[in-house]
Amino acid sequence: MIDIIFKDVEQPKDVKLPDNLIFGRTFTDHVFEMDYDDALGGWHNPTIKKFGDLKMSPATMVLHYGQAIFEGMKAYKQDNGRIALFRPDEHFKRLNRSADRMCVPLIDEKFLLDALIELIKIDKDWIPTKPGHALYIRPLIFATDPFLGVRASNNYKLIIMLSPVGPYYPEGFKPVPILATDKYVRAVRKGVGECKTAGNYAASLAAQREAIKEGYTQVLWLDAIEQKYLEEVGTMNIFVQFEDEVATPPLTGSILPGITRKSVLQILKDWNYNVNERPIALQEVIDRYHDGSLVEIFGSGTAAVISSLSKLKYHDTVLTFSEDKAGELGTKLYNEITDIQYGRKEDRYNWLKYID
Repeated sequence: MIDIIFKDVEQPKDVKLPDNLIFGRTFTDHVFEMDYDDALGGWHNPTIKKFGDLKMSPATMVLHYGQAIFEGMKAYKQDNGRIALFRPDEHFKRLNRSADRMCVPLIDEKFLLDALIELIKIDKDWIPTKPGHALYIRPLIFATDPFLGVRASNNYKLIIMLSPVGPYYPEGFKPVPILATDKYVRAVRKGVGECKTAGNYAASLAAQREAIKEGYTQVLWLDAIEQKYLEEVGTMNIFVQFEDEVATPPLTGSILPGITRKSVLQILKDWNYNVNERPIALQEVIDRYHDGSLVEIFGSGTAAVISSLSKLKYHDTVLTFSEDKAGELGTKLYNEITDIQYGRKEDRYNWLKYID
């Protein structure tokens, strides 16, 4: 086991969080860092230090070839004062799956979890206590070789930063409007769509910008080959509730295997819903909306947990749901998951890791 180095670490005093926490704008005092160097035998010098800017060569490989992966998870201040992480083991497993696909050296998941716990203990006073608020956790790994040439880097930097956050969407837990597009594609099977890698998000920006111009919050991506099947929303996996089933697209390599998605599937099965991971044609959604057998559509993800759709637009077709009230099943799932996260319900799945 490598010992963590503590560099100029001070327990924060009199932390004052903004009244209106905008997602991803505020950061805690400290970060965890670790470097990888082939010549030094791998990952080394794990350090908790003051949050600060990075010094990089203009030739740093990540800037040219995009070899970067990351994760997103949350810690919660429960109603009884305990601090709980939601499924961190699953998040670090996914980080290593992304690393393997992107030719990044794997990380010791247990050590990384121990390091994260030490970091949170230092910055625990930054965890907000307002309803719907949490501490967002962003592990990041990127290539650091100062070299111009297309190959995997020999050196990497790992950083874990912490950010106190409010609701991901400014609307809070309200339905959001989504735009489906066939003008662009996000990822193809056997590509890197199932990885949480920087380039996937860069590929989504043009469609996202156009959606916002039209008054929509996110983009619903279709499959890249036929452009007829639902894949995922920009920040969420998608679920469709029909009268006879709840369906979600299967994990075929082009969409992110969401941790919240996995949790939703487990809960729905325990609630005895007919749950299917299957291809869902957009035309099926439209047809069943018009014949009355479509009940609701919602997304799942770490940032927003559960988001119901207020409307879905595709070309000239608009499927309208409630503008103000989230769907019944989406609301039930949101309450179930957040009640577990905040300690209001028993963690019967053993999803929480407590920081004592």
